[in-house]
Amino acid sequence: MAPHLSALRADHLPDAVRQSSALGWPYREADWRFAFDLGSGFAAEVDGRLVATAMWWPHGESHASVGMIIVDPGMQGRGLGRALMGKLLHEARNRTVFLNATREGLPLYAQLGFVARGQVFQHQAVLPAEAALPAAPLACVRAMQAADSQSVRRLDRAATGMDRTALLDALLGAGTAMVVDRGTGLSAYACAREFGHGVVIGPVVASGAGGAADAMDLIAALADRARGRFLRLDVTEGSGLSAWLTAMGLPCVGHAVPMVRGVHTRAINVDADVGAGAGARLFALSNQSFG
Repeated sequence: MAPHLSALRADHLPDAVRQSSALGWPYREADWRFAFDLGSGFAAEVDGRLVATAMWWPHGESHASVGMIIVDPGMQGRGLGRALMGKLLHEARNRTVFLNATREGLPLYAQLGFVARGQVFQHQAVLPAEAALPAAPLACVRAMQAADSQSVRRLDRAATGMDRTALLDALLGAGTAMVVDRGTGLSAYACAREFGHGVVIGPVVASGAGGAADAMDLIAALADRARGRFLRLDVTEGSGLSAWLTAMGLPCVGHAVPMVRGVHTRAINVDADVGAGAGARLFALSNQSFG
């Protein structure tokens, strides 16, 4: 039978978990639910069986990200990925759209007008209890407070060029966040939450000349809480943190290619000069779907 395309529904999610698990993706049903509640998407069914999914998430009126693009191996090569992407791009309208592509998806996305922007390095492992983590300077690294929310949003927008308020609210509500505060305004923030096989740290955003050091301090502080657990980070090529994470016991196990389509093109790690967020950069993604 020809695949039937429809809006992705909540009752699709259990089958979506099975489909992604079959391909080795670590998403739990809670991860699918988190993504579903934040955005919308499309599903393809054959005789009532889910065979493909694709989702998108708006970031304000000018940007969006797409992900969770999964096609059953038995249905690949039939144009389902292209059909679903066409629906997503129609829904996103004139927004600039970002995604993180697998090697297999690169040709399709290039045909659809996406342009590659560097690499993302996927680091993960069970972090040993005896892992040697750099000691964070406790005087400036602290837990995020409610009063920090606007500063965190400004930092994030300076780093990404996007209004990710809805995503940040969801991430901060679901996880633990820490900030760098030297008494002159926040210079960095990071979030950790339950995801996949364990814990993911991201986003990590830091600004100024000491941004990389601040990012490492935040990662170390959050990683310290995850000792003995599976830990994952997806860091940007421009972060310069890949070798450091490997030395810390979190090897690089894969790569993705950030791609962008639209008129407001901008690399995800380009500096932005916006008030207290001057020179802000995105060091680690929240995950490869959201960015």
